[in-house]
Amino acid sequence: MALTINFQTRVAGSLPPAVRHAADHLERDIRKVFFERERPGSRIELKTRRMEPEGFRIAAEDGALVVSAADELGFIYGLYEISRAVLGVHAFWFWNDQKPVPREDIRLADDFELRSVPHKVRYRGWFVNDEVLLHTWSVDREQDKPWEMVFEALLRCGGNMVIPGTDKNAGRYADLAAGIGLIVTHHHAEPLGAEMFARAYPSLSASYDLYPEKFHALWQEAIERQRGRKIIWNLGFRGQGDKPFWEDDACYATDRARGKLMGELIQKQYEMVKAEDGDAVCCTNLYGETMELYQKGCLRLPDDVIKIWADNGYGRMVSRRQGNDNPRICSMPQKKDDANGIYYHVSFYDLQAANHITMLPNAPEMVKRELTEALERGGGDFWLVNCSNVKPHVYFLDLIAQMWKTGTIDIAAHRREYVEAYYGVPESAQVAQRLAEYPHYAVCYGKHEDERAGEQFTNHVARMLITQYMKDEKRSCEGLFWAVPACDLHAQVRWYRNICGKASVYRGYVEKCEETDAALAGRARELFRDSIYLQARIYSHCLSGAFLVCESIEKGLAGDYQAAFYRAGKARKEYLEAERAMHRREHGKWHGFYANECLTDVKQTAWVLEGLMSYLRALGDGPHYYAWQRDYLYSESDRRVMLVMNMENHLTNEELFALMEEKNDD
Repeated sequence: MALTINFQTRVAGSLPPAVRHAADHLERDIRKVFFERERPGSRIELKTRRMEPEGFRIAAEDGALVVSAADELGFIYGLYEISRAVLGVHAFWFWNDQKPVPREDIRLADDFELRSVPHKVRYRGWFVNDEVLLHTWSVDREQDKPWEMVFEALLRCGGNMVIPGTDKNAGRYADLAAGIGLIVTHHHAEPLGAEMFARAYPSLSASYDLYPEKFHALWQEAIERQRGRKIIWNLGFRGQGDKPFWEDDACYATDRARGKLMGELIQKQYEMVKAEDGDAVCCTNLYGETMELYQKGCLRLPDDVIKIWADNGYGRMVSRRQGNDNPRICSMPQKKDDANGIYYHVSFYDLQAANHITMLPNAPEMVKRELTEALERGGGDFWLVNCSNVKPHVYFLDLIAQMWKTGTIDIAAHRREYVEAYYGVPESAQVAQRLAEYPHYAVCYGKHEDERAGEQFTNHVARMLITQYMKDEKRSCEGLFWAVPACDLHAQVRWYRNICGKASVYRGYVEKCEETDAALAGRARELFRDSIYLQARIYSHCLSGAFLVCESIEKGLAGDYQAAFYRAGKARKEYLEAERAMHRREHGKWHGFYANECLTDVKQTAWVLEGLMSYLRALGDGPHYYAWQRDYLYSESDRRVMLVMNMENHLTNEELFALMEEKNDD
């Protein structure tokens, strides 16, 4: 008998809470996809059968659509697969504003069947990190709703593991994540998910040598607090914050001493966890200094602990740049280890050149190559992807989800399928082309293929140069030695100016996006404006602003303070326009999404430029502040007659800049 899925179709039976949650989502999707009618529809049933872990089979049986599985995640994945394959509701429907056109019903053939294929990666999930946009945004006035939608998207992508936020958020949302079927794991700076020592004991030095029993107590409390959850226990020992522990404890001055203590404490944590659960899964991050200690043979780990290797924040599996130190040591998994995984970024925050509110600026072909090699080197036990605030990064999150499912991907085919799924078929080729061009327009700041600049490059570096100029223009900016260890500030500004001068080329990309925008309509146009087009505008304005920052500093170094002031004002205007571009895309449920954009913090760059304008005005127009005002407010004849310095209130910087801009644009 043919099956009919329509508005009346429901998931039958009493279900475990996590499975019921997925069933509720499927029923919500059914109500969106179909017209409300009283016609009877086929039911959906769940049956427990012997199958591989997390596997499912969906088939027509005795007038019902039956999902067969052996475990909780198998049923959850099966229910979401009905939503995708039958109803056409995709993994990022919420984040890409997918709105299906209602229909009467969907008829399935008598022999309809779908079977799962085992994932290539055993544990796979997201780290909701640097989540400042999610942190203050709410949906339907519910603070937890955005997080629920993050976890739903992860499950729809076939994920089974999550770090549900950073620091306090990780504790706040762990129950929500666990309650819908996800395995919880921990930030590499928070071993076992324990409270940070400095927070528990703010008046004490965070020294293990001084207070070993207090550290042990925090670890034991974390183990007991998470009892009953599905956990992958992260073992490790870092300082109070995301930094090496020896920055807080100078007693450990050699690699051997550091590795010895870290290894002993990881062994202690391992034994504590295994005493609670002999089958517990444990992992540790070979990240930054930990990887170097391990590769030097200074750090020993229990054999069955999953070793997690990390990319550099830009998609290359090499050690991350820390400050001005950038050794780029290979961080690919080593086959000799029993269990390996990776920590990978589609979003990163380093106060230097990474992307946070925009997509990874590097090519998806590079991402595919790095992930493929990681699998070939035995890194298929664990993939943790830094998903940040999700919305700006959905394309790469979808791409990586395909990789952890199948182990490979056709980049062009995936891009086409992704665009057709969320934008629709008409004009999708244009959108796909803009998406393909995105990394090619990103500016390069170094010689390596992954050294393409994210939006932090045009904000943090600009602020560093401005600050150095105001502090001491005779010295170079030491914080920029990772990029350009020049002997003077002017040479650093010149280097930055040459890179940001490509803003004019980038405007060509914006013009292409404008053409595509004009060809789109309805939901496709809105999504394009919310994603690719918005990010193009952010880069264009910030690049233009950064170029003008360089011109301003160069004019200031030459003593032409009025010209420097004017260019600083023009730069500030560009950054404010980038900020406004984000807020213009806060429509519907997205109202307030960018309100807490405080890491790249484009608005802060504009604020720093206000300070530069005041500084330049003090140098060139102080202490009485009337000469520049007379230049732009008075006629030539009045400027030459100096009986009274000024007959009007002193102009603010913004008022003075507006006069300059009006006159210069004539």
